[in-house]
Amino acid sequence: MTTAPVAAGDASPASTRPVPAAAPASPSAGALPAGPAVPGRTAFTVAFAAVYRGQLSRGKVARMPLMFVATLQSVGILMLLRGVVNISDVTVASQAVAGCTVLVVAFVALNLLAQRFGALRAAGALDYYLTLPVPGTAVVLGTAASYATFAVPGVIVTAVTGALMFDLPLGGLWVLAPVALLAGASLAGIGAAAGLLAPRPELATVAGQLGMSIVLFLGIIPAKHLPGVGWLVRDLLPSSYAVDALTETFLPSVRWDVVALDLGVCALVAVVTLAAAAGALRRAGTA
Repeated sequence: MTTAPVAAGDASPASTRPVPAAAPASPSAGALPAGPAVPGRTAFTVAFAAVYRGQLSRGKVARMPLMFVATLQSVGILMLLRGVVNISDVTVASQAVAGCTVLVVAFVALNLLAQRFGALRAAGALDYYLTLPVPGTAVVLGTAASYATFAVPGVIVTAVTGALMFDLPLGGLWVLAPVALLAGASLAGIGAAAGLLAPRPELATVAGQLGMSIVLFLGIIPAKHLPGVGWLVRDLLPSSYAVDALTETFLPSVRWDVVALDLGVCALVAVVTLAAAAGALRRAGTA
């Protein structure tokens, strides 16, 4: 504890009041904006922006190669499917392109996010966030958004490359924005919860990779070719609704009501999964 120096001729008692030393900030998280102390929790938008900036600046170097791998993986699968899929069947070709595009989102939201939160829990870094008056959903969504920022080019490249490769129209690709956003949010809650609840970071990595594989197979295989159990799992998987919404935009006659319904389901599931991830964050901090 230090004391402020007293200027000559200043006899004010306040001038000798002790000044506490500033607490060190966590090196792995974004600091919340400075301001007057207000009782209660920080606003969601402020907390989200702080976490997003901190995580974004932390992972710029490491995540670029990973995003390149995610894009290369999806484009490679498209090239493989181009040799075995009958492109005259527009529905099958459209689902193949949509499934590989959503796979880029799943690579980030499920695989990388599960690994990230598993590593944070193992290192005890979650204690920093739990001491802040911020909503748990802001921590999960801010971290997911920082990863998703690097996935945007991969999503666009995969969708455009696939559409050109399978002779599909490009006019409806503006739907990529809500598809990537809502699919990413719904899968991010699952990936974060898997990383937070896994007893070891290695199991979090396995869970993330397993989830990404499920998204891949149920995304590119036409629903009519799945057995009964496959139909049930596909209906429970939020990314399948994003795939269906994007698939619809490649068809000659787009049913926009179906697209809106599928995106609405994604939005609803995103709320549920993010709330579950926030609960897992609190549970991991008290464990």
